[in-house]
Amino acid sequence: MANPLVALVGRPNVGKSTFFNKVAGKKISITEDRPGVTRDRLYADAVWRGRNFTMVDTGGIELRSEDVMWKEIAKQAEVAIDTADVILFFTDGKEGLSPSDYDVADILRRSKKPVILVVNKIDDYAAEKVFEFYSLGLGAPYAVSAEHSSGIGDVLDEAITFFPDDTEDPVESLKIAVVGKPNAGKSSLVNKILGSERSIVTPMAGTTRDAIDTLFYRGEKAYTIIDTAGIRKKKSVDDSVEYYSNMRAFDAVRRSDVCLLVVDAQEGLTEQDVKIIGYVHEQGKPSVIVMNKWDLIEKDTHTVNRFEEQLKEDLKFMDYFKSIYISAKTGQRVEKLLAAAEEVYEHASFRVPTGALNDLIGDAVRLNEPPSYQGRRMRVFFSSQVAVRPPVFVLHVNDEGLLHFSYQRYLENTIRNAYDFSGTPIKVTVREKKDDD
Repeated sequence: MANPLVALVGRPNVGKSTFFNKVAGKKISITEDRPGVTRDRLYADAVWRGRNFTMVDTGGIELRSEDVMWKEIAKQAEVAIDTADVILFFTDGKEGLSPSDYDVADILRRSKKPVILVVNKIDDYAAEKVFEFYSLGLGAPYAVSAEHSSGIGDVLDEAITFFPDDTEDPVESLKIAVVGKPNAGKSSLVNKILGSERSIVTPMAGTTRDAIDTLFYRGEKAYTIIDTAGIRKKKSVDDSVEYYSNMRAFDAVRRSDVCLLVVDAQEGLTEQDVKIIGYVHEQGKPSVIVMNKWDLIEKDTHTVNRFEEQLKEDLKFMDYFKSIYISAKTGQRVEKLLAAAEEVYEHASFRVPTGALNDLIGDAVRLNEPPSYQGRRMRVFFSSQVAVRPPVFVLHVNDEGLLHFSYQRYLENTIRNAYDFSGTPIKVTVREKKDDD
């Protein structure tokens, strides 16, 4: 199931982004002390008292301005309100209430969504500092100081009471997100995969805006397939439903184990396809490039090779890609997809034995020494794999500043040549060895 969505809304410069950054644990939103800095909606996954959720930080709502920028920011915020499970309405405890606060409060009441009224910038609590905020008609205000992290826990405690019941099926299943542009054939592919199964359980109802999860079995193996709406170009998204669909599709990628990246073979790989695939790569997810509508391609004995060469050219940033050519309409090779998903997941989960890794890196360094910089050369003392899904390799070195990108790529290729990591990103990084290491 998708994470509950918590939207942070309010007029400009009331501290939404500061709260967002505190809860996210990292500086994602820009928090300059001037209105209008956060123009787009920003998302971050977070957890509170064991409940996972996604926050969305919006630009300030300034309904009384005729400025085009403010109108666009207001539109973005209204989308967040429409899609949220819980809304945190931020006001400014130092400045007090403004006409804009009443405007936003009217919108929130009409939304029929749970709203928690947050009075920010209250460094020293006193009841009289928040008394006037009762006039907004949104219940008891919560006094916080996001900058000093006071009162945040009380707000989150209240927020999680509105989260939908955690009804995600406890069955351990491989979660497969099916993503791509609109009309690439994603839903047809999902229907074909599920249509061949007789033991579909818990088909979870959703709307056209949602990513829909379906748990099913093949033999004794459990899978959850996540059907997403097509991801459009940002500039093409002009409707709140499409904003929501894009956001849910990206959320599906983040919570998946494997992604099936569906491409219309007739169109070939487009700029938008590359951006979607790039996002999956950045999230560290194993994936399969699914070239759909293969039945509509005129073929000769070299057709697949030509397509593969084009994929290599277009996907230079992820030359580890694994591809499969199918037709969701006719069912051609669709039966191979689950096996391919299992395979790339196993590759992403593989651990290289520490001894073997050190022998491999040691031989690679002796064969091709790192380039020297200002008379100094990087030395590798020890190597280890510190993570899986995706695999992460750390080299303990004398000076991490001496690692050149080209040499980092050489070491990554060395590991890939020794072990099959096709279909999954891997990461090679360095850590400077301290005296106490």
